[in-house]
Amino acid sequence: MRDSLRDTPVVALSGPRQSGKTTLARRFVGKARRYFNLDDANTLAAAQRDPVGFVREIDRAVIDEIQRAPELLLAIKQSVDHDRRAGRYLLTGSANILTIPKVKESLAGRVETLQLYPLARSELLRTRRPSFLTRLFAGEAPRTGEQIGADTLIDIVLTGGYPEVVARKTVRRRQAWCRAYVSSIVERDIPDVAAVDKLGRFPRLLEVASHLAGQLVNLSEIARHVALDYKTIDHYLTVLEQLYLVRRVPPWFRNELRRLVKTPKLHFIDTGLLAAVRGLQLAGLRADRTRFGPLLESFVFGELLKAASWWSERIAFFHYRDKDQLEVDFVLENAAGDIVGLEVKSAASVQAADFRGLERLRAASGREFRQGIVLYTGEQTLAFGDRLRALPISCVWT
Repeated sequence: MRDSLRDTPVVALSGPRQSGKTTLARRFVGKARRYFNLDDANTLAAAQRDPVGFVREIDRAVIDEIQRAPELLLAIKQSVDHDRRAGRYLLTGSANILTIPKVKESLAGRVETLQLYPLARSELLRTRRPSFLTRLFAGEAPRTGEQIGADTLIDIVLTGGYPEVVARKTVRRRQAWCRAYVSSIVERDIPDVAAVDKLGRFPRLLEVASHLAGQLVNLSEIARHVALDYKTIDHYLTVLEQLYLVRRVPPWFRNELRRLVKTPKLHFIDTGLLAAVRGLQLAGLRADRTRFGPLLESFVFGELLKAASWWSERIAFFHYRDKDQLEVDFVLENAAGDIVGLEVKSAASVQAADFRGLERLRAASGREFRQGIVLYTGEQTLAFGDRLRALPISCVWT
């Protein structure tokens, strides 16, 4: 963020509500600029009534929750077009503001957007940033990390990374916070980013989506359970993506390949929230490990997403699945077109059959394939053929 403010007039810090954006922004700028929070009713009213006058009184400022008053963005555009000094405005938003039409039109070419997600495992451990992605794309074996028992791993996944949840000591209190969080999102944030007719259906939509985490998105099936048409479901899922609650991961394919399934997969960005929506707890997951697999897959996705937001290169996320039902949970592609495949297993052992999807991906991607990894809950790093390895899951945050 420091580098961005040195050469860009407007910097937007975007991420889910309660992920730490306000705390980071206020600590970073200190008393060097004014601070406005649009969650404050009086401040919001002033910004909406006279956005040009509101901005005219500001030279350098932090404006928190900018999605609540998109009217300000045209005024900010006019201000920075007149005075393009770097670092004039630091905006924060609990929605991906560049997906809001008024924002895209107003600040194109004038704003740099940074993502802030809930805390990563490496941040909670207060370790250095993981080298996992760097080593993957270099074709090297990632470093091994902490040894984690089965119950400890389940508890880590059930907790997730929201600071308020991490600070709470019991599952009951953590899940109570998550339920209140969902209610707040529905009542306050969704109306700010989209015109929604059936606002009361969102809790049910989230509940249905939580049972489909890690699976291919079937809009018709979701629509049947939520009692809405599939086009409305598609729109509502887009709203949840704007608010950083879920992410649809598109399929990876090459144009010349005709045997690939071209349907996205659904993931929750934070598994603490996912577990709370589903009502999952340690005892139930310990007794039925099949329910833990999709949860663990979404957890790994969240960790990769956070690591990619720190990385110096752009990384695109995909999944792979062909008509023979061979699949790879995550396909990562960098700007140069290099490919890495990751398969997530909740088992403590790994077999050659676990690499069949990665072998198919290796054949499909050719020379761009750097390596394929099966992440599992065992402790050893094991080679399984040409550019194929099994790694302990803790390597992701090491």
